[in-house]
Amino acid sequence: MELLLDNKIDKALEYYNFKSNQLKDFVNSSKDLTVEQIIEFGQELEVLEYKITALEVANES
Repeated sequence: MELLLDNKIDKALEYYNFKSNQLKDFVNSSKDLTVEQIIEFGQELEVLEYKITALEVANES
């Protein structure tokens, strides 16, 4: 059972890291984002980073 849970956490971590990197790459490569868009993407990134941190803590337990 614990192995199954670890596998799900690893898959979730992989997914959220991918989404975080994808969002960072998009923002960094965009030249015409509005201030509102930058703030919105920053908030999305904050949520992703929070989830990544929580999953890493859960994975260590």
